[in-house]
Amino acid sequence: MAHPIRHFRYLIYLLDILLLSCTAFGGPQVHLMMMIERLVRKRKYITEEELLELQALCQVLPGPSSTQTVTAIGLKIGGQPLAYLTLLVWSIPAMVLMTMAAIGIHYLNQNQISLSFTRFVGPMAVAFLMYGAYAIARKVIHDAQSWSFLIISIILAYLYPSPYMTPVLIISGGIAASLNFRKHEKMERGPIRIAWRPIIFWISVLIAAAIVGKITNSLPVRLFENFYRNGSLVFGGGQVLIPILYNEFVEFKHYLTEQEFLSGMALTQVVPGPVFSIATFVGSLSMQPHGITGQIIGGFVSTAGIFLPGTFFIFFAYPFWDQLKRYRGIRASLQGIHAASCGLTIAAAISMFEPMANNWQSVATVIGTLLILSFTKVPSYLIIIAGLLLGLIIR
Repeated sequence: MAHPIRHFRYLIYLLDILLLSCTAFGGPQVHLMMMIERLVRKRKYITEEELLELQALCQVLPGPSSTQTVTAIGLKIGGQPLAYLTLLVWSIPAMVLMTMAAIGIHYLNQNQISLSFTRFVGPMAVAFLMYGAYAIARKVIHDAQSWSFLIISIILAYLYPSPYMTPVLIISGGIAASLNFRKHEKMERGPIRIAWRPIIFWISVLIAAAIVGKITNSLPVRLFENFYRNGSLVFGGGQVLIPILYNEFVEFKHYLTEQEFLSGMALTQVVPGPVFSIATFVGSLSMQPHGITGQIIGGFVSTAGIFLPGTFFIFFAYPFWDQLKRYRGIRASLQGIHAASCGLTIAAAISMFEPMANNWQSVATVIGTLLILSFTKVPSYLIIIAGLLLGLIIR
């Protein structure tokens, strides 16, 4: 009798995740509060302490923190099968909405319908990025070393906007910071028992996608590899992913125009669920020469590519996280990783703002949005909707 009851409980859990995925606006901080309210206090799947511990683990792993947190909850209460189902249920609503948005923008472009009604949305999206960079900096920049990593990252990422600069800065920051491990308190350490299978899967998928993409030159396969690689390197959430995607797909590969990308950035504030859904939008628009079917495929492979690495990392790290975080070198490296990630975000905000600097309307929109974000509690999706309405009213 126990199995049917357990399976019914898992079904209720997945319905709760679906409800969250359709109502969770506002990014990881808001997502966490909604998880505490529904999954902890109402359903009691786990304790609040356990949820915060899982969230802390996800913060130090590459990948989308909110997605990894709900996946980790599924892993904790039902093992890997439930974790994969959780990932699927959590990501599908945003994937569908962002793919539809990409198809809509392509339709407008094809029919030469002006996107001028989105002209306030681009500056608003840049303001969101600036505010996100500020929020991250407040959390991670506390000493001269972090300031040094931050400034170096900003300069190098701004001067060399290549997708290859991202892993170089993040890995270099982590290694450099880990050298100062003696500043961290020693903690009692126990034996670490590591299950290598998830990491073997992660590396195998990465290598296979790179080889198949190179041999076939298939755009969907190459998109999957691009997003899989980026999803393996992003520390700090969606605000850090955005500049990485901008550098690779707008400035480096020119798959999207700047206006299209900024529209996608803004739409992530309107769509519920993970901020990483920007990857779905970018992947779908990258396939626009291949028609609606191509765009649907692009949205799907990009979503799979961006979310799978973080899931493998959770499967790998969760069993021995309690012991891993006791190593001073690991704790020390996070300081450099987060500072470098913050630098990438700031550099992207500067690059995106530059073309707008000579337009007083865009500058005023950026400043106005920053003031609203700083001094009010207006939800981000309402700000973006107001910007779209403003674009329709003011000609």
